[in-house]
Amino acid sequence: DFVITGGTKELLADRVKPLVETFLRERGLELSPEKTRITHIDEGFDFLGQNLRKYRGKLLIKPSRKNQQTFLHKIGQLIKLHRGSSQSVLIERLNPVIRGWSRYHQHIVASQVFHKIDHQIWHKLWCWAKRRHSNKNLRWIKARYWRSVGHNQWTFCCEAAGGTSSEKPKLLTLAKASDTKIVRHCKVKSEAHPYDPAWHDYFAKRKQRKDIQSDEPMSMFQETDTGPSLQGL
Repeated sequence: DFVITGGTKELLADRVKPLVETFLRERGLELSPEKTRITHIDEGFDFLGQNLRKYRGKLLIKPSRKNQQTFLHKIGQLIKLHRGSSQSVLIERLNPVIRGWSRYHQHIVASQVFHKIDHQIWHKLWCWAKRRHSNKNLRWIKARYWRSVGHNQWTFCCEAAGGTSSEKPKLLTLAKASDTKIVRHCKVKSEAHPYDPAWHDYFAKRKQRKDIQSDEPMSMFQETDTGPSLQGL
């Protein structure tokens, strides 16, 4: 997968594309007609699950709609697959998927999308809970599967297994896409060279910063003394 930019549509169609086709043909490859597209940046295009488009001259990169739909479909399939599983098992299956998708998009304009995704996941889980207890009222279902943790009155969680009676109860909580911090990608300096000893410290600091970001706590355990809350119904 690659993107080639040019000043005009004619330049890309009449000169660049034939050169690329020739280059690939000599290596036994060819452009995919389905994936190859020439478009203006103001119209935007999808690339590797993200949409690149200029809005009034400003380039914004967001999770593509197709990527969001694919992700939500996967979440829905997991929830459907665990219709008879316990809440703890469902959370443990969903958390890695939610965190992985969120971290993939954490360097772009995704904050608003993250909140929308969280709402869609909540709706799927609400349907999952109601299906399990069709004879119970909504207040009972809310108290059974959601608790008030901090400022969030709708935290999908349950008590984690293990621990002693003297310890504070630990909650196994569902990860939220909106909990992922947006961290702008820092471009590599154009003059930097990984094989030049003069730049070793520069690349070491970049790697250290990346490792710290990847290890930031997104814990699925939260300690709390707060019991179920029925507020908000």
